[in-house]
Amino acid sequence: MKIRYNEDAAFVAKIRDGLRKKDGYCPCRLQKTEENYCMCQEFRDQIADPDFEGYCHCRLYYKEK
Repeated sequence: MKIRYNEDAAFVAKIRDGLRKKDGYCPCRLQKTEENYCMCQEFRDQIADPDFEGYCHCRLYYKEK
């Protein structure tokens, strides 16, 4: 298993700027809750799933099998 950034560097820069503006909370989510702090709970659950391969909700990270 490997976690990597999206291959589009400009997209990664835009999302990371959004993270800075929201104090580390997912820029794609409205609420600032513990579950939405990057890496969000949804993606952490997907990481734990051995059958999951794909992007996190905001497409910043990609989990490879």
